Amino acid sequence: MARPDPGPGAADDAARRRWWRRRGTVVTGCSVLLAVGVAGHGLLPHLPGRMTSLAETLLPWSALIVPVLVAVALLRRAAVAAVAALLVPTVAWLSVFGGLLVDKSSPGGDLTVVSHNVNQANPDPAGTARSLLAAGADVLALEELSPDTAPAYERALADTYPYHFQQGTVGLWSVHPLRDARAVPIMPWTRAMRATVDAPGGRLAVYVAHLPSVRVGPSGFTARARDEALDLLVAEVRAEPVRRVVVMGDLNGSTDDRALRPLTDRFVSAQTEAGAGFGFTWPARLPAVRIDQILLGGVRAASAWTLPATASDHLPVAARIILAPEPGP
Repeated sequence: MARPDPGPGAADDAARRRWWRRRGTVVTGCSVLLAVGVAGHGLLPHLPGRMTSLAETLLPWSALIVPVLVAVALLRRAAVAAVAALLVPTVAWLSVFGGLLVDKSSPGGDLTVVSHNVNQANPDPAGTARSLLAAGADVLALEELSPDTAPAYERALADTYPYHFQQGTVGLWSVHPLRDARAVPIMPWTRAMRATVDAPGGRLAVYVAHLPSVRVGPSGFTARARDEALDLLVAEVRAEPVRRVVVMGDLNGSTDDRALRPLTDRFVSAQTEAGAGFGFTWPARLPAVRIDQILLGGVRAASAWTLPATASDHLPVAARIILAPEPGP
């Protein structure tokens, strides 16, 4: 007996099924690419317009792509693709960022350092200073000071911090004596400085820096000025004779950004070493990236955290550091 002709409708159904299957393949492929991009981001090529740096800056938020891929797979009725979209990039993301989700802080420490971009247009510098005083820092670094606001900080902090150096838009306040304080030339105007803190546990070189801002525009990630200033800062730090060093300030970049490797290859992020979570600092109302850093060399962090919001558009960052015996020559 002849088999009935299935007709054009059956052919259309078969074509639709193949289409759904192809969609599952696409979702699976995207999941694998996302996982590779997250876990192997350091191996990605330099894209035009510094777009790789931008992608690395936003890398923690790549987790938001996972539910989108899962939803697309489910809409396509591709169960295997949905499982792959959930598991493959999630495992890759956790392999890179899972350690940041654990609270690595410990009691103790010899010195508390705090850094804050106070915003040159800060409407309440006195209130910001009071908030910072509550942190009990031994060493306090401020960035984006202005001629209008700097006197307010000097007045508010004078009683607690007898030692102070400020030049240009950056300043350092300390309960311990400061020596050899000077500006560090990274730009035509002063946005970086260094000083030696004579702490009870020994000398500590402290660098305070505010690298140029970055923008996303038609030409890509406009970070050239930041990267050029970073190179100058790194040259100064490499020549630093004191073996215990803290570099802190608004670096306008995350520690995942390859452009900061000249620093991050030499120094350890206090937040990564002894914090809990990502410690995002900007914008203060809804922090999405950590661009304010405390980087350590020759010392260790016991704990690291962000402080409550002030009238600035950045959150302050803090760390409790352990002054191990100063390394020998």
